Amino acid sequence: MEIGIRKEDKNIWEARVPLSPEQVASLIADDIQVVVQASDIRAFPEEQYRDVGATIVPGVPDTPVLFAVKEIPTELLRPNRTYLYFAHVIKGQAHNMEMLRRLLELESTLIDYERIEDDEGRRLIFFGRYAGLAGMIDTLWALGQRLRVEGYGTPFAQILQAKDYPNLDAAKDAIRQAGEALAAAPLPAELTPMVFGFAGYGHVSQGAQEILDLLPHLQIEPEELMGLDQDTPRLFKVVFAEQHMAKPVDPAGSFELQEYYKHPELYRGDFAKYVPYLTVLVNCIFWTPQYPRLVTRELLHGLYGAGKTPKLRVIGDISIDVEGAIECSLDATDSGDPVYVYLPDEDRIELGVEGHGPVVLAVDNLPCELPVESSQEFGNALLPHIKAVAGADYSVSYEDLELPSAIKRAVVTHRGSLTPDYEYLQDYLD
Repeated sequence: MEIGIRKEDKNIWEARVPLSPEQVASLIADDIQVVVQASDIRAFPEEQYRDVGATIVPGVPDTPVLFAVKEIPTELLRPNRTYLYFAHVIKGQAHNMEMLRRLLELESTLIDYERIEDDEGRRLIFFGRYAGLAGMIDTLWALGQRLRVEGYGTPFAQILQAKDYPNLDAAKDAIRQAGEALAAAPLPAELTPMVFGFAGYGHVSQGAQEILDLLPHLQIEPEELMGLDQDTPRLFKVVFAEQHMAKPVDPAGSFELQEYYKHPELYRGDFAKYVPYLTVLVNCIFWTPQYPRLVTRELLHGLYGAGKTPKLRVIGDISIDVEGAIECSLDATDSGDPVYVYLPDEDRIELGVEGHGPVVLAVDNLPCELPVESSQEFGNALLPHIKAVAGADYSVSYEDLELPSAIKRAVVTHRGSLTPDYEYLQDYLD
């Protein structure tokens, strides 16, 4: 059995790997040969892979099974191969339909990490927690920078981007120090109460909350926001679930979670009433167009219109979907230029933190800012599945393909066809 690991080249910040040298060593000990493409930006030097017995090659490994993290460029795809990466196709994303079409033409198999789930639909292999960790660190950095240009010198200004710390522990230490400074010297009255709102409660949100929990704060329920004492100098955390984001179209109806998932057309957005009370909104939800948005441009036009200055300073759009749940997220960014200001009066964005509108963090590969820790955790989750993936016979039909059920559910293309669960993507291809 032989597998390959492709280098990442989405941008200069993408230093993650699907498998660390230590994890590769365990595969080689189990008689699985590993070929690694050389990279000068990878978080783990290629010498570490060579030292554990991997073969290093300059180009894309010519192996029957190839692992990556982000999408593989269309021109690098080869016929009759098996690919595992985050394909970003399951929502019918237009920018990746050419790649999907090419995989079908080449009769190659695509296994999408995003759809590797257990029998209850829970994802097994993900970077979500690290997206939340890095995203919240960067959101606090953005808040500090925004308040600085407004003339406020706050402890948030001491916080750097996640990529600028040597590791996660160093970032957490810096945020704890900022928390100590906040406890010693309260924020100016015009900035309080300072409320951090988290949309969602899954892995991404848990990672983001893990960072905020390093600062002194009080957690409240969404229903308490409207009655919050406006003279308190405290920091507050509030977590929003689905019932806070939408309500039934029928005034006599009540919110039912499973109905909302299955029939979102029966619901309309109800999140706008909370936004005026938030200083920072952290978006951590999975969103598709059939669900209502959290923040619309129309809402922001009202909040910032006629020269008004609302509480809202920063939107950490960790689950970035361009013009999605956060409609003012007009473009994705990278770690070199991570934020822009949405200018409601002009309906446009401007890089940086200055301007009359909210700062939006919209980096679409945030875990790359914590590449070592995020890669190790990801690889640990992936490792138990590799022998089955490497040893499968992909020449047979999808029905006869012998893979663990969690992996087989993630097979999007096989032998020139979309598999049954993904036939809906033909509409997007067309």
